[in-house]
Amino acid sequence: MSITAAAEAAQLTPVFDLDPGRLADELAAVTSHTWRVQRTHTCGGQAGQAAPIDWRVLPLRSLGGDAERTDPGGPAPQPFAPTRWLQHLPYLAQLLQQIPAPLNAVRLMALGPGAVSEAHCDPKYRLDRGMVRLHIPIVTTPDAVLVLDGVEHCWQPGSLWYGDFSREHLVRNTSHTVTRIHVVIDALLTAGLAAWFPGSWRELFTRGEVLLNRPAPADTPAGPVALPYHSLLPSGFADFDAPAPLDGPLLPARVDRAAAGVLTLTVAGRDFALLPAGRSGEWRFSGWSEQRTLQPDDHGGLVLRVRRGRALADRHVPCEPRTA
Repeated sequence: MSITAAAEAAQLTPVFDLDPGRLADELAAVTSHTWRVQRTHTCGGQAGQAAPIDWRVLPLRSLGGDAERTDPGGPAPQPFAPTRWLQHLPYLAQLLQQIPAPLNAVRLMALGPGAVSEAHCDPKYRLDRGMVRLHIPIVTTPDAVLVLDGVEHCWQPGSLWYGDFSREHLVRNTSHTVTRIHVVIDALLTAGLAAWFPGSWRELFTRGEVLLNRPAPADTPAGPVALPYHSLLPSGFADFDAPAPLDGPLLPARVDRAAAGVLTLTVAGRDFALLPAGRSGEWRFSGWSEQRTLQPDDHGGLVLRVRRGRALADRHVPCEPRTA
């Protein structure tokens, strides 16, 4: 099996034995207010266009733990963190803790009666980039479906699903009364999470096309000894739409520790939080996978690595020239 030949979706194990009464009580605790309509955000964190349909979000994990952000986020100055809403959902929080992978955004997403989205693709959620999107249905109806790569799905409460959302998809709820609610989880693909896929997918995970992120160390390493750390970075490396991340003119870059203690990379006027990638001394962008990592050397330079599946390309960039 190859990535292109893989099915558009797969049910993972385990199946969660949901307690409907407990879930209903927790949902009641967070539905006393109207959830915000899903809204995009710019790379600078500014709110963009709201969804034109009744598609509302309650963020459980978001950038910096912001309880108002409804977007999935990405590389930014803050790491992902739980929001205050997750405190009201302890049962659901226990389910999330069972997932053997680092979590980025986690959102309760409510699709109202009569809502139909436009067909779209989310290209960053690809197995060869080591990033996946998972769903746990909470409330559903036969009239609410996900159309993924032309196939209709109506996933049932308590099940856990992976979908290849880099393919074209839309959601549609033709019910007149029921609001469909799913937990939508953005995670990094790990060997532990890959073990939850059906046996028919195992061949794919043993091939070189899939990127498996390594376990992070239990204690976050201190990072480079001498901070701030100055180097140069090709412009494509911090451009997450760039087809050639190791190319582009070299720009001054600075690695330092932010006021909150988070290791941060600054380049081209933008700040990015960094997290350890495995135990090798590499660092990845928070909100991204090991598809791009950097590793400071002992001479003020950086070793940059880009992965597509298990294929690896790297480049050494020197320290930033100093002026007298």
